[in-house]
Amino acid sequence: METKRYFVELSYNGTNFHGWQTQPNGITVQQCLDKALSTYFRQEVVSLGCGRTDAGVHATQFYAHFDLLGSNTKLLTNPEKGINALLPYSIAVLRVFEVANDAHARFDATAREYKYYLHFRKDPFKLDRSWLYKGKLDVAKMNETAQILLQHTDFSCFSKSNTQTFTNNCKISYAKFEQEVGGLVFTIKADRFLRNMVRAIVGTLVMVGRGDIEMADVEEILESKNRSKAGQSVPACGLYLVAVEYPYIKCDD
Repeated sequence: METKRYFVELSYNGTNFHGWQTQPNGITVQQCLDKALSTYFRQEVVSLGCGRTDAGVHATQFYAHFDLLGSNTKLLTNPEKGINALLPYSIAVLRVFEVANDAHARFDATAREYKYYLHFRKDPFKLDRSWLYKGKLDVAKMNETAQILLQHTDFSCFSKSNTQTFTNNCKISYAKFEQEVGGLVFTIKADRFLRNMVRAIVGTLVMVGRGDIEMADVEEILESKNRSKAGQSVPACGLYLVAVEYPYIKCDD
């Protein structure tokens, strides 16, 4: 019986999940998705995601691939409604579509984009969805410093230790803070990201914004390749994976 590969595009509120990847202790997004896919398609399904998001991190666009043995035309006709009925409300499947058998959700991604949100006044409607920051920040200085990131490729200083990655090199193509009503949003785009990288970058840039360190210090931090020299990781609640790009998926698909 023939095996075919499919991509699933989904979004999720990560507040009550212990991240994307299945683990022994704590419920995860992958665990819920695999259970729903297995129930709907009536065979064991194990998905593989485009990356890992930590506990409390959200995604407005996330891709995973999975394989199916055989092809049930009825089940593959608009499956999103049936799969969503089996998922908690905090996870939404946006679409399921067939891809080449060698397509890979993680390794084929050419770019990923994250946004980090912070707000300055207590707001119950931003609870677990944005970081409440109490203080003033020099946004212009933070943005000027953020451009340094585009000139480097080794981001060991922003990576969680013992992640077993083959390289800590990434190519950042965009990094900028923008003002929003009552807060800021930081957008960053790169070909790949290390674990905890975005939250560590934001934490370091916030140190610049409040005057704890200068631009020259960030250069030294990058050159040191030492995580302990960079800023603390900001809370997970403000971080969103918002876009993942593939050479065979058009943006307007």
